Amino acid sequence: MPWIVGVSGASGTPYAAAVLRALLAGGESVDLVVSRASRLTLLDETGISFRDAHWRDDLREWLARGADGKPDTFDVDLGGVRYWGAGDLAAGPSSGSYPVKGMLIVPASTACVAGVALGLSKDLLQRAASVTLKERRPLVVAVRETPLNGQTLRHLVALDDAGASVVPASPAFYAGATHIQDLVDFVAGRVLDAAGVAHGLYRRWDGELGGANGTRGT
Repeated sequence: MPWIVGVSGASGTPYAAAVLRALLAGGESVDLVVSRASRLTLLDETGISFRDAHWRDDLREWLARGADGKPDTFDVDLGGVRYWGAGDLAAGPSSGSYPVKGMLIVPASTACVAGVALGLSKDLLQRAASVTLKERRPLVVAVRETPLNGQTLRHLVALDDAGASVVPASPAFYAGATHIQDLVDFVAGRVLDAAGVAHGLYRRWDGELGGANGTRGT
């Protein structure tokens, strides 16, 4: 069964790319939904136009790009990806009878958070998230916006109450990051941790100080 990965219109397309690469590298299948708003963000952050008719070529170019913008940084195999248009409300993920493991929304915009929390289905991304919740499947929401106002905080509490895992896109530094990709991979790894997906994206805390900078034992 696949994981649904929804990409909404918040800044943070490198986070989505890192999650997708890790899922595929781990042998997972992916059902991908890219919102219309996220295409504008992707174009702004990477210069890539994501087109329904050419999604495979555009996705390959996107996932091959590093967080620093350098092209052809990663080798990707898209054999495990199935793409659904954001406006296709008759798509498989719109139904609870369509078998999936769960859904990851990364990055999650505040508009997306509000739509899911209120049970709206304005597009396939929101509909799939609502189905995920009603079927009691894992839903991970990687909200990126900052600062958060009271209304968004209430929406996030509502999602938590409904069973979703809220994972702010907040990098940590104890893993010894030396590159922007390390910070991106940390967030992507925490998203996958919340979903229970194995990966090796970042150095885990092992209870000893100094491990990240080589000072352990000194």
